Amino acid sequence: MNRPAVVPIMLLLAGCGAIGWPKPSPESAATANAWTRPGADAATVASAYDDCLAATEAATKTDFGIDQDIAASRSNDLQRSEFGQTQMQQTRDTTHDRAQAILSSCMEAKGFSPAK
Repeated sequence: MNRPAVVPIMLLLAGCGAIGWPKPSPESAATANAWTRPGADAATVASAYDDCLAATEAATKTDFGIDQDIAASRSNDLQRSEFGQTQMQQTRDTTHDRAQAILSSCMEAKGFSPAK
């Protein structure tokens, strides 16, 4: 990559980091008990979490299906290839991170914050 192209890319990445994008996906927020909102009882939290979980599953269903199809059709190749295994793990991690970010954003949009 030539030097003039590196500078704009670095500035773009720095800008994304400064505005908090991509959104971090806290693992600790992966259960209904990990969320709180002043005045919300456990049933309200559980209901909101279930709604957000359904939205997350709908948003990542296609990605998950594609990953499964690739793994099924290339299973022998992937098992024999360290590169293939690494790629599949990275794909699973990316889908997982995206799901966590969607779930967190949904709960925050409903007024919840991660419990301390």
